[in-house]
Amino acid sequence: MNRVLSALLFLSIPLAAVAADSAKTANARVTLVYQHELPSVPGKSIKGVLVEYGPGGHSEGHTHPASAFIYATVLEGGIASQVNDGPVKTYRTGESFSELPGDRHRVSANASKTKPAKLLAVFVVDSNEKELTRLLNE
Repeated sequence: MNRVLSALLFLSIPLAAVAADSAKTANARVTLVYQHELPSVPGKSIKGVLVEYGPGGHSEGHTHPASAFIYATVLEGGIASQVNDGPVKTYRTGESFSELPGDRHRVSANASKTKPAKLLAVFVVDSNEKELTRLLNE
């Protein structure tokens, strides 16, 4: 898995400096690592977002564009996540979860106060969407 991530990061160096969203974070870095239009689905794109949380890091509660389907895989550590009114669940390295269009991501945080955590969120979204994350109170 590390080779795949390294290859994706290497291939996307021109995009690495582009912030993927405007959501507030604490001890976190969010980076758009790739984006491609889907040739067989006009008007749709796939966008990969690397979320890196330092110890105790988190993102504020947020939602995504109405067109967005998200599939997230934990690459390192543990991620505490709550979607809509479901329970807060901790996903560990190699585990995945998804968000459907319109879901509200109320909790997204590093489950550890001492170790870093990373996840790769893959969005299938309308190609014209530039802002991938909106705070819940917006």
